[in-house]
Amino acid sequence: MNMNTSGRLLVSVLIAVVLKSFPGSGQISAQTGEYGIIEEIDVRVPMRDGVRLSTNIYRPGAPGQYPVLLMRSPYGNGGSGNKTAIRAAGRGYAVVLQDTRGRYESEGVFDAMQPEALDGYDTQQWIGAQSWCNGKIGTFGGSYVGFTQWMPAPLRSPYLVTMFPTVTFSDLHDAIYQNGAFRYELFGLWSYEMTSPYNLSQDSLDARISRVLMSLPLIDHDRKLGWKVPFLRDWLMHPEPDRYWDRTTIGDDYPKIKASVYAIGGWYDILLKGTIDNYLKMTSPSVDPEIRKKQKLMIGPWVHDYGKRKVGELDFGEEADLNEEELMLRWFDNQLRGVENGMDEEAPVKIFVMGANKWRFENEWPLARTVYQRYYLDSKGGANTRSGNGLLDLKAPETGRSDTFVYDPSDPVPTTGSMGPYDLQKTEDRPDVLVYTSGPLKNDLEVTGPVTAVVYASSSAMNTDFTARLTDVYPDGRSIRICEGIIRASHRNPDLPPTNIEPGKIYRYNIDLWATSNVFKKGHRIRLEISSSNFPRFDRNLNTGTFFATETNWVKAEQRIFHGPDYPSCIILPVITSSAAR
Repeated sequence: MNMNTSGRLLVSVLIAVVLKSFPGSGQISAQTGEYGIIEEIDVRVPMRDGVRLSTNIYRPGAPGQYPVLLMRSPYGNGGSGNKTAIRAAGRGYAVVLQDTRGRYESEGVFDAMQPEALDGYDTQQWIGAQSWCNGKIGTFGGSYVGFTQWMPAPLRSPYLVTMFPTVTFSDLHDAIYQNGAFRYELFGLWSYEMTSPYNLSQDSLDARISRVLMSLPLIDHDRKLGWKVPFLRDWLMHPEPDRYWDRTTIGDDYPKIKASVYAIGGWYDILLKGTIDNYLKMTSPSVDPEIRKKQKLMIGPWVHDYGKRKVGELDFGEEADLNEEELMLRWFDNQLRGVENGMDEEAPVKIFVMGANKWRFENEWPLARTVYQRYYLDSKGGANTRSGNGLLDLKAPETGRSDTFVYDPSDPVPTTGSMGPYDLQKTEDRPDVLVYTSGPLKNDLEVTGPVTAVVYASSSAMNTDFTARLTDVYPDGRSIRICEGIIRASHRNPDLPPTNIEPGKIYRYNIDLWATSNVFKKGHRIRLEISSSNFPRFDRNLNTGTFFATETNWVKAEQRIFHGPDYPSCIILPVITSSAAR
């Protein structure tokens, strides 16, 4: 199997997300306004252990103290002439852009994600002591750079006032492992890109990855590429949330955070769950009521490269375009400078309803008026492929039946496109994909909120995976991805340690498909796909029941999905009966 093109693009997107916030390319004059802009490049900011981090500073030339905008990035702090930093400085902000530990001009060793809490806090304390800082800091950036904002927040620097994290997360283990499955496409390929030799071209890197993609064991992929990635090996050797992950999660410390937060995510973003989880935890009863009131959440129809109207194979219209810089500075003007610009009056949640292609404000997430409807799986025993007889219906089937397929780790279901709205008909032609489809809808149906598939299944293996995907089937036959999920059989009970399954025994699996907001239009159909692989988005389960990262053998597994009165397999959809704006 050749490396999926989406994997190569995904790594580029991870970097582009950061660069779009404050692009470092393009020289412009630093002489802006009457006093101009003071630009300091490669200032060495000391951490508590003596390591110095390379930091670029842009600030108004006029004497005085200013609120500070801070971004800490592993993708480079850019050189002289940062356009957006200069514009922000001309607006009355000091802007601080820093290379994280072990990256570019910064000293130290790059141990991905591990040092960001203390380094972030030390940087905030250093900024607060500078003569040009007025004592107020706002942080910004996306993906890894959003993570560098969240990690130091519970340490409560007195200078941290507000945050603007986009498409990000604050629990590294939960981002790397999705219900027990390793997110290979995201964190494996990213790790190779971040640590590859500087003289290795992108084409050469892609070729090497393609050669090792299906090789075993998984933990030796880096060595076969030609270099070791110590932090990736650590991740693979710690698949459960043990003490190794303590420095890369907020855990129960959200009540310690005293900052306002404007979080942005996308329905198709690879880190959507982290964005939503952060908002839910910052608005939980354990958080100070005054802080809860200062939390905002925006979710658009975007992938990780957010803010665009054209996503995957769909165009969501001009309303989907986002001027992030304008929104960010409007937020900081309100939070750091006290500008009354309407931010305080807006409802806390703003969502883009796909299908209707409109923004809507809401007062909470999930929506209080949600009605959870079950669409039950049914068939005559032949749900394989989209040409099979699999059905979805609001009425539970009266007769119990099952569908079977063979999962072969040497021929996994390939990931189609990036995490976006792509047509999946080709995937649905595979015999190892079960397809359940509703009849044409008589009216528009809005689905907004968390989506879960409940699947009763058995396997001939000691451990295996089950995947679920919700699609919107258009009258012309296109089956457009809406949301998807996976569960490793050993992780079927999140409250207990992982254990293998008994071959042939029927278990219930609750598969989290994350969340969406989509109007299934009149005449469209709702579809659920069930299978056992989605590669390279997730690592292949080798079905042996042994340790996944070091296993060198694999076996085929016969999977059986049950439905009927005794085993009511279904997908639970959050239906909104009224779409009136709140």
